[in-house]
Amino acid sequence: MNVAKLDSLFQILEAKDKFMGSIAVSQNGTLIYSKSIGKADIETNKKATNLSKYRIGSISKMFTSALVFKAVEEKKIALNQTIEIYFPTIENATKITIGNLLNHRSGIHNFTNNPDYLKYNTEPKSEGQMIEIIAKGKSDFDPNSKANYSNSNYVLLSYILQKAYKKPYAAILKDKITKPLGLKNTYVGDKISIQNNESNSYKFSEKWIKETETDMSIPMGAGSIVSNPTDLTIFIDHLFANKIINESSLKQMITLQDNYGMGILQIPFYDKKGFGHTGGIDEFRSVLYYFTEDKIAVALTSNGKTYNNNDIIIAALSSYFNKPFVIPTFKNFELKTEDLDPYLGEYSDAGFPMKITITKDNLKLFAQATGQSAFPLEATEKDKFEFLAAGIQLEFKPNEKQMIIKQGGGAFKLTKK
Repeated sequence: MNVAKLDSLFQILEAKDKFMGSIAVSQNGTLIYSKSIGKADIETNKKATNLSKYRIGSISKMFTSALVFKAVEEKKIALNQTIEIYFPTIENATKITIGNLLNHRSGIHNFTNNPDYLKYNTEPKSEGQMIEIIAKGKSDFDPNSKANYSNSNYVLLSYILQKAYKKPYAAILKDKITKPLGLKNTYVGDKISIQNNESNSYKFSEKWIKETETDMSIPMGAGSIVSNPTDLTIFIDHLFANKIINESSLKQMITLQDNYGMGILQIPFYDKKGFGHTGGIDEFRSVLYYFTEDKIAVALTSNGKTYNNNDIIIAALSSYFNKPFVIPTFKNFELKTEDLDPYLGEYSDAGFPMKITITKDNLKLFAQATGQSAFPLEATEKDKFEFLAAGIQLEFKPNEKQMIIKQGGGAFKLTKK
Protein backbone atom coordinates (compact mmCIF):
# COMPACT_ATOMS: atom_id res chain seq x y z
CA MET A 1 0.00 0.00 0.00
CA ASN A 2 1.34 3.43 -0.97
CA VAL A 3 1.10 4.94 2.53
CA ALA A 4 3.28 7.97 1.75
CA LYS A 5 1.10 9.11 -1.15
CA LEU A 6 -2.11 8.59 0.83
CA ASP A 7 -0.59 10.51 3.75
CA SER A 8 0.22 13.39 1.40
CA LEU A 9 -3.46 13.53 0.33
CA PHE A 10 -4.58 13.88 3.94
CA GLN A 11 -1.83 16.45 4.63
CA ILE A 12 -3.13 18.75 1.90
CA LEU A 13 -6.78 18.15 2.85
CA GLU A 14 -5.95 19.21 6.40
CA ALA A 15 -3.73 22.11 5.37
CA LYS A 16 -6.44 23.50 3.07
CA ASP A 17 -9.23 22.70 5.61
CA LYS A 18 -11.16 20.61 3.06
CA PHE A 19 -12.04 17.55 5.16
CA MET A 20 -12.60 16.60 8.79
CA GLY A 21 -12.84 12.92 9.61
CA SER A 22 -11.21 9.49 9.84
CA ILE A 23 -10.33 6.53 7.61
CA ALA A 24 -9.32 2.92 8.22
CA VAL A 25 -8.22 0.21 5.78
CA SER A 26 -7.84 -3.43 6.77
CA GLN A 27 -6.67 -6.51 4.86
CA ASN A 28 -7.84 -9.94 5.97
CA GLY A 29 -8.86 -8.50 9.33
CA THR A 30 -5.59 -6.65 10.02
CA LEU A 31 -5.57 -2.85 10.13
CA ILE A 32 -3.06 -1.59 7.54
CA TYR A 33 -3.85 2.14 7.45
CA SER A 34 -5.67 4.68 9.61
CA LYS A 35 -5.72 8.46 9.72
CA SER A 36 -7.78 11.16 11.43
CA ILE A 37 -7.66 14.86 10.56
CA GLY A 38 -9.54 18.04 11.40
CA LYS A 39 -11.63 18.77 14.49
CA ALA A 40 -14.14 16.62 16.31
CA ASP A 41 -15.42 19.83 17.88
CA ILE A 42 -14.46 23.27 16.60
CA GLU A 43 -15.81 25.22 19.58
CA THR A 44 -13.43 23.51 22.03
CA ASN A 45 -10.71 23.03 19.38
CA LYS A 46 -10.79 19.27 19.99
CA LYS A 47 -8.83 17.43 17.33
CA ALA A 48 -10.07 14.26 15.68
CA THR A 49 -8.21 11.08 16.66
CA ASN A 50 -8.58 7.40 15.84
CA LEU A 51 -10.88 7.19 18.87
CA SER A 52 -13.24 9.89 17.55
CA LYS A 53 -16.75 8.63 16.85
CA TYR A 54 -19.19 9.72 14.17
CA ARG A 55 -22.83 9.19 13.32
CA ILE A 56 -22.74 6.73 10.41
CA GLY A 57 -26.22 7.28 8.97
CA SER A 58 -27.38 4.59 6.58
CA ILE A 59 -24.44 2.25 7.19
CA SER A 60 -26.67 1.41 10.18
CA LYS A 61 -28.83 -0.50 7.67
CA MET A 62 -26.09 -3.13 7.28
CA PHE A 63 -26.17 -3.75 11.03
CA THR A 64 -29.97 -3.88 11.04
CA SER A 65 -29.99 -6.32 8.13
CA ALA A 66 -27.50 -8.58 9.93
CA LEU A 67 -29.72 -8.46 13.04
CA VAL A 68 -32.77 -9.42 10.98
CA PHE A 69 -30.91 -12.41 9.52
CA LYS A 70 -29.83 -13.39 13.06
CA ALA A 71 -33.49 -13.30 14.09
CA VAL A 72 -34.37 -15.46 11.06
CA GLU A 73 -31.63 -17.95 11.95
CA GLU A 74 -32.98 -18.04 15.51
CA LYS A 75 -36.48 -18.65 14.10
CA LYS A 76 -37.86 -15.47 15.68
CA ILE A 77 -39.15 -14.20 12.31
CA ALA A 78 -39.17 -15.25 8.64
CA LEU A 79 -38.25 -13.26 5.53
CA ASN A 80 -41.46 -14.27 3.75
CA GLN A 81 -43.83 -13.30 6.55
CA THR A 82 -46.03 -10.28 5.93
CA ILE A 83 -46.06 -7.31 8.30
CA GLU A 84 -49.78 -6.75 9.05
CA ILE A 85 -49.48 -8.25 12.55
CA TYR A 86 -46.94 -5.54 13.38
CA PHE A 87 -48.26 -2.60 11.39
CA PRO A 88 -51.96 -2.97 10.48
CA THR A 89 -52.20 0.72 9.51
CA ILE A 90 -49.48 0.51 6.84
CA GLU A 91 -50.90 0.40 3.32
CA ASN A 92 -50.38 -3.04 1.65
CA ALA A 93 -49.21 -4.54 4.97
CA THR A 94 -50.87 -7.86 4.03
CA LYS A 95 -48.66 -8.04 0.93
CA ILE A 96 -45.37 -6.55 2.20
CA THR A 97 -42.89 -9.07 3.60
CA ILE A 98 -39.92 -8.59 5.90
CA GLY A 99 -37.75 -9.47 2.88
CA ASN A 100 -39.40 -6.63 0.92
CA LEU A 101 -38.43 -4.20 3.69
CA LEU A 102 -34.83 -5.44 3.58
CA ASN A 103 -34.29 -4.94 -0.17
CA HIS A 104 -36.40 -1.79 -0.56
CA ARG A 105 -39.18 -3.53 -2.52
CA SER A 106 -41.99 -2.69 -0.08
CA GLY A 107 -43.27 0.39 -1.92
CA ILE A 108 -43.54 2.22 1.42
CA HIS A 109 -42.92 5.94 0.91
CA ASN A 110 -39.61 7.29 2.24
CA PHE A 111 -40.57 9.66 5.08
CA THR A 112 -37.27 11.57 4.92
CA ASN A 113 -38.25 12.78 1.43
CA ASN A 114 -41.22 14.69 2.84
CA PRO A 115 -40.88 18.51 2.90
CA ASP A 116 -41.82 18.63 6.60
CA TYR A 117 -39.14 16.13 7.71
CA LEU A 118 -36.59 18.84 8.58
CA LYS A 119 -39.23 20.61 10.68
CA TYR A 120 -39.34 17.78 13.24
CA ASN A 121 -36.14 15.76 12.82
CA THR A 122 -34.49 17.24 15.94
CA GLU A 123 -37.45 16.30 18.18
CA PRO A 124 -37.90 12.86 19.82
CA LYS A 125 -40.57 10.60 18.33
CA SER A 126 -42.22 7.54 19.83
CA GLU A 127 -42.74 4.29 17.93
CA GLY A 128 -46.43 5.15 17.60
CA GLN A 129 -45.66 8.60 16.18
CA MET A 130 -43.17 7.21 13.67
CA ILE A 131 -45.58 4.51 12.48
CA GLU A 132 -48.23 7.20 12.05
CA ILE A 133 -45.84 9.34 9.98
CA ILE A 134 -44.83 6.36 7.81
CA ALA A 135 -48.43 5.13 7.39
CA LYS A 136 -49.53 8.61 6.34
CA GLY A 137 -46.99 8.49 3.48
CA LYS A 138 -48.77 5.44 2.02
CA SER A 139 -47.21 3.44 -0.86
CA ASP A 140 -45.33 4.64 -3.94
CA PHE A 141 -45.78 1.33 -5.83
CA ASP A 142 -47.12 -2.21 -5.45
CA PRO A 143 -45.01 -4.41 -3.16
CA ASN A 144 -42.25 -6.37 -4.94
CA SER A 145 -42.98 -4.74 -8.32
CA LYS A 146 -39.73 -2.75 -8.24
CA ALA A 147 -37.22 -1.26 -5.79
CA ASN A 148 -36.89 2.25 -4.40
CA TYR A 149 -34.73 3.30 -1.44
CA SER A 150 -36.78 4.10 1.64
CA ASN A 151 -35.61 4.80 5.18
CA SER A 152 -39.12 3.89 6.33
CA ASN A 153 -38.34 0.21 5.65
CA TYR A 154 -35.50 0.09 8.17
CA VAL A 155 -37.29 2.08 10.85
CA LEU A 156 -40.04 -0.56 10.67
CA LEU A 157 -37.47 -3.38 10.75
CA SER A 158 -36.15 -1.91 14.03
CA TYR A 159 -39.61 -2.19 15.58
CA ILE A 160 -40.01 -5.77 14.31
CA LEU A 161 -36.69 -6.70 15.94
CA GLN A 162 -37.77 -5.08 19.21
CA LYS A 163 -40.99 -7.09 19.19
CA ALA A 164 -39.17 -10.32 18.28
CA TYR A 165 -36.58 -9.99 21.04
CA LYS A 166 -38.70 -7.97 23.51
CA LYS A 167 -35.73 -5.60 23.93
CA PRO A 168 -34.79 -2.12 22.70
CA TYR A 169 -32.96 -1.98 19.37
CA ALA A 170 -29.84 -0.66 21.16
CA ALA A 171 -29.73 -3.72 23.44
CA ILE A 172 -30.21 -6.14 20.51
CA LEU A 173 -27.33 -4.48 18.64
CA LYS A 174 -25.12 -4.82 21.72
CA ASP A 175 -26.08 -8.44 22.45
CA LYS A 176 -25.83 -9.77 18.90
CA ILE A 177 -23.03 -7.75 17.29
CA THR A 178 -21.02 -5.16 19.20
CA LYS A 179 -20.32 -7.10 22.42
CA PRO A 180 -19.40 -10.42 20.70
CA LEU A 181 -17.08 -8.55 18.29
CA GLY A 182 -15.61 -6.27 20.96
CA LEU A 183 -16.76 -3.09 19.20
CA LYS A 184 -16.38 -0.60 22.05
CA ASN A 185 -17.02 2.46 19.87
CA THR A 186 -20.21 1.28 18.15
CA TYR A 187 -23.68 1.78 19.63
CA VAL A 188 -27.01 3.50 19.09
CA GLY A 189 -26.44 7.22 19.48
CA ASP A 190 -28.11 9.77 21.73
CA LYS A 191 -27.39 13.49 22.13
CA ILE A 192 -23.84 14.12 20.90
CA SER A 193 -21.32 13.94 23.75
CA ILE A 194 -17.93 15.55 23.10
CA GLN A 195 -16.72 14.14 26.44
CA ASN A 196 -17.41 10.65 25.06
CA ASN A 197 -15.22 11.29 21.99
CA GLU A 198 -18.26 11.89 19.76
CA SER A 199 -17.98 14.47 17.00
CA ASN A 200 -20.22 17.34 15.99
CA SER A 201 -20.93 17.85 12.30
CA TYR A 202 -20.38 20.99 10.26
CA LYS A 203 -21.29 22.50 6.93
CA PHE A 204 -19.03 25.02 5.22
CA SER A 205 -20.26 28.45 4.13
CA GLU A 206 -17.25 30.78 4.18
CA LYS A 207 -16.53 29.11 7.55
CA TRP A 208 -17.53 25.89 9.34
CA ILE A 209 -21.05 26.12 10.79
CA LYS A 210 -22.25 23.58 13.36
CA GLU A 211 -25.18 21.49 12.13
CA THR A 212 -28.24 20.62 14.21
CA GLU A 213 -28.64 17.04 15.52
CA THR A 214 -31.28 14.60 14.31
CA ASP A 215 -32.93 12.95 17.30
CA MET A 216 -31.89 9.29 17.11
CA SER A 217 -35.38 8.06 18.05
CA ILE A 218 -36.36 8.91 14.46
CA PRO A 219 -33.91 6.97 12.20
CA MET A 220 -33.60 3.93 14.50
CA GLY A 221 -32.15 1.01 12.47
CA ALA A 222 -32.14 3.16 9.33
CA GLY A 223 -29.46 5.52 10.64
CA SER A 224 -29.03 5.86 14.41
CA ILE A 225 -25.69 4.12 14.96
CA VAL A 226 -22.48 5.85 16.09
CA SER A 227 -19.13 4.24 15.22
CA ASN A 228 -15.64 4.85 13.89
CA PRO A 229 -13.75 3.45 10.86
CA THR A 230 -11.71 0.87 12.79
CA ASP A 231 -14.84 -0.66 14.33
CA LEU A 232 -16.59 -0.57 10.96
CA THR A 233 -13.81 -2.54 9.25
CA ILE A 234 -13.96 -5.14 12.04
CA PHE A 235 -17.73 -5.41 11.58
CA ILE A 236 -17.61 -5.94 7.82
CA ASP A 237 -14.62 -8.32 8.06
CA HIS A 238 -16.62 -10.52 10.45
CA LEU A 239 -19.78 -10.20 8.37
CA PHE A 240 -18.05 -11.59 5.27
CA ALA A 241 -16.25 -14.26 7.33
CA ASN A 242 -19.71 -15.62 8.31
CA LYS A 243 -19.00 -14.82 11.96
CA ILE A 244 -22.14 -12.69 12.45
CA ILE A 245 -24.64 -14.49 10.22
CA ASN A 246 -24.21 -17.80 8.42
CA GLU A 247 -23.11 -18.33 4.83
CA SER A 248 -26.65 -18.87 3.56
CA SER A 249 -27.87 -15.63 5.17
CA LEU A 250 -24.92 -13.66 3.78
CA LYS A 251 -25.61 -15.00 0.30
CA GLN A 252 -29.19 -13.76 0.52
CA MET A 253 -28.00 -10.41 1.90
CA ILE A 254 -25.68 -9.75 -1.07
CA THR A 255 -28.01 -11.08 -3.79
CA LEU A 256 -29.00 -8.08 -5.91
CA GLN A 257 -32.46 -7.40 -7.30
CA ASP A 258 -32.87 -4.12 -9.20
CA ASN A 259 -29.41 -3.14 -7.86
CA TYR A 260 -30.36 -3.59 -4.19
CA GLY A 261 -29.20 -6.31 -1.84
CA MET A 262 -30.68 -6.67 1.62
CA GLY A 263 -29.14 -3.76 3.50
CA ILE A 264 -26.15 -3.74 1.19
CA LEU A 265 -25.15 -2.44 -2.25
CA GLN A 266 -22.56 -3.55 -4.81
CA ILE A 267 -19.61 -1.28 -5.62
CA PRO A 268 -17.23 -1.60 -8.59
CA PHE A 269 -13.57 -0.59 -8.57
CA TYR A 270 -11.83 -1.29 -11.90
CA ASP A 271 -12.24 -5.08 -12.29
CA LYS A 272 -12.93 -5.58 -8.57
CA LYS A 273 -16.36 -6.13 -7.03
CA GLY A 274 -17.13 -4.86 -3.57
CA PHE A 275 -20.12 -4.64 -1.25
CA GLY A 276 -21.09 -2.06 1.31
CA HIS A 277 -23.11 1.06 2.01
CA THR A 278 -22.78 4.81 2.35
CA GLY A 279 -24.36 6.99 5.01
CA GLY A 280 -25.41 10.57 5.57
CA ILE A 281 -27.12 12.19 8.55
CA ASP A 282 -26.95 15.90 9.42
CA GLU A 283 -23.51 16.83 7.98
CA PHE A 284 -21.95 13.45 8.80
CA ARG A 285 -21.00 11.34 5.77
CA SER A 286 -19.69 7.77 5.83
CA VAL A 287 -18.58 4.95 3.56
CA LEU A 288 -17.99 1.24 4.28
CA TYR A 289 -16.89 -1.14 1.50
CA TYR A 290 -15.54 -4.69 1.41
CA PHE A 291 -13.84 -6.31 -1.57
CA THR A 292 -14.41 -10.03 -1.19
CA GLU A 293 -11.68 -11.38 -3.46
CA ASP A 294 -8.89 -9.46 -1.72
CA LYS A 295 -10.52 -9.29 1.74
CA ILE A 296 -10.00 -5.53 1.79
CA ALA A 297 -12.21 -3.36 3.99
CA VAL A 298 -12.22 0.44 3.80
CA ALA A 299 -14.23 2.75 6.05
CA LEU A 300 -14.44 6.54 5.98
CA THR A 301 -16.32 8.85 8.33
CA SER A 302 -16.48 12.63 8.05
CA ASN A 303 -18.08 15.39 10.10
CA GLY A 304 -17.34 18.18 7.62
CA LYS A 305 -16.11 18.32 4.05
CA THR A 306 -15.81 20.40 0.92
CA TYR A 307 -13.88 17.63 -0.86
CA ASN A 308 -15.70 14.62 -2.28
CA ASN A 309 -15.47 11.61 0.08
CA ASN A 310 -15.72 9.25 -2.89
CA ASP A 311 -12.46 10.68 -4.22
CA ILE A 312 -10.79 9.83 -0.87
CA ILE A 313 -12.11 6.26 -1.06
CA ILE A 314 -10.83 5.98 -4.65
CA ALA A 315 -7.43 7.25 -3.49
CA ALA A 316 -7.31 4.70 -0.65
CA LEU A 317 -8.26 1.80 -2.91
CA SER A 318 -5.90 3.03 -5.63
CA SER A 319 -3.02 3.17 -3.16
CA TYR A 320 -3.71 -0.46 -2.21
CA PHE A 321 -4.36 -1.84 -5.70
CA ASN A 322 -1.49 0.16 -7.23
CA LYS A 323 -3.70 2.31 -9.46
CA PRO A 324 -2.94 5.93 -10.35
CA PHE A 325 -4.67 8.76 -8.51
CA VAL A 326 -4.15 12.52 -8.52
CA ILE A 327 -3.55 14.55 -5.38
CA PRO A 328 -5.36 17.90 -5.69
CA THR A 329 -3.43 21.13 -5.28
CA PHE A 330 -6.41 23.41 -4.54
CA LYS A 331 -4.70 26.25 -6.35
CA ASN A 332 -7.42 28.75 -7.19
CA PHE A 333 -7.35 30.76 -10.40
CA GLU A 334 -7.50 34.44 -9.48
CA LEU A 335 -10.30 36.44 -11.14
CA LYS A 336 -11.63 39.98 -10.84
CA THR A 337 -15.36 40.52 -10.35
CA GLU A 338 -15.79 41.80 -13.92
CA ASP A 339 -14.17 38.60 -15.24
CA LEU A 340 -17.21 36.69 -13.94
CA ASP A 341 -19.80 38.70 -15.88
CA PRO A 342 -19.66 36.67 -19.15
CA TYR A 343 -20.70 33.54 -17.22
CA LEU A 344 -23.81 34.98 -15.57
CA GLY A 345 -27.26 33.87 -16.69
CA GLU A 346 -29.62 30.91 -16.94
CA TYR A 347 -28.51 27.73 -18.75
CA SER A 348 -30.70 24.84 -19.88
CA ASP A 349 -31.10 22.02 -22.37
CA ALA A 350 -34.09 19.87 -23.37
CA GLY A 351 -32.15 16.73 -22.37
CA PHE A 352 -31.14 18.05 -18.93
CA PRO A 353 -33.69 17.80 -16.09
CA MET A 354 -33.19 21.26 -14.58
CA LYS A 355 -32.08 24.80 -15.29
CA ILE A 356 -28.81 26.11 -13.85
CA THR A 357 -28.64 29.78 -12.88
CA ILE A 358 -25.19 31.37 -12.53
CA THR A 359 -24.88 34.43 -10.28
CA LYS A 360 -22.05 36.24 -8.51
CA ASP A 361 -21.36 37.95 -5.23
CA ASN A 362 -18.31 40.15 -5.62
CA LEU A 363 -15.44 37.73 -6.46
CA LYS A 364 -17.43 34.53 -5.95
CA LEU A 365 -19.45 32.68 -8.60
CA PHE A 366 -22.52 30.66 -7.57
CA ALA A 367 -24.59 28.01 -9.36
CA GLN A 368 -28.16 27.13 -8.48
CA ALA A 369 -30.16 24.27 -9.97
CA THR A 370 -33.96 24.44 -10.14
CA GLY A 371 -35.46 23.88 -6.69
CA GLN A 372 -32.07 23.55 -4.96
CA SER A 373 -29.80 25.77 -2.87
CA ALA A 374 -27.04 27.80 -4.53
CA PHE A 375 -23.51 26.43 -4.19
CA PRO A 376 -20.17 28.28 -4.53
CA LEU A 377 -17.82 27.61 -7.45
CA GLU A 378 -14.03 27.71 -7.31
CA ALA A 379 -12.12 28.83 -10.41
CA THR A 380 -9.47 26.30 -11.43
CA GLU A 381 -8.38 27.89 -14.71
CA LYS A 382 -9.79 30.23 -17.33
CA ASP A 383 -13.49 29.41 -17.95
CA LYS A 384 -13.34 26.37 -15.64
CA PHE A 385 -14.87 26.04 -12.18
CA GLU A 386 -15.65 23.26 -9.73
CA PHE A 387 -17.70 22.41 -6.66
CA LEU A 388 -15.59 19.68 -5.06
CA ALA A 389 -18.08 18.62 -2.37
CA ALA A 390 -20.42 17.23 -5.05
CA GLY A 391 -17.80 16.41 -7.68
CA ILE A 392 -19.23 19.01 -10.10
CA GLN A 393 -17.13 20.66 -12.81
CA LEU A 394 -18.32 23.51 -15.03
CA GLU A 395 -16.67 24.70 -18.23
CA PHE A 396 -17.97 27.89 -19.82
CA LYS A 397 -17.78 28.82 -23.49
CA PRO A 398 -18.84 32.50 -23.34
CA ASN A 399 -18.51 33.15 -27.11
CA GLU A 400 -20.87 30.26 -27.85
CA LYS A 401 -23.18 31.03 -24.88
CA GLN A 402 -22.71 27.49 -23.61
CA MET A 403 -21.74 25.71 -20.42
CA ILE A 404 -20.65 22.08 -19.99
CA ILE A 405 -21.52 20.49 -16.66
CA LYS A 406 -19.69 17.32 -15.61
CA GLN A 407 -20.59 15.08 -12.68
CA GLY A 408 -20.24 11.37 -11.96
CA GLY A 409 -18.78 10.54 -15.37
CA GLY A 410 -21.58 12.33 -17.26
CA ALA A 411 -21.24 15.55 -19.30
CA PHE A 412 -24.08 17.81 -20.45
CA LYS A 413 -23.91 20.86 -22.71
CA LEU A 414 -26.33 23.63 -21.67
CA THR A 415 -27.15 26.81 -23.57
CA LYS A 416 -27.50 30.30 -22.09
CA LYS A 417 -30.97 31.80 -22.33
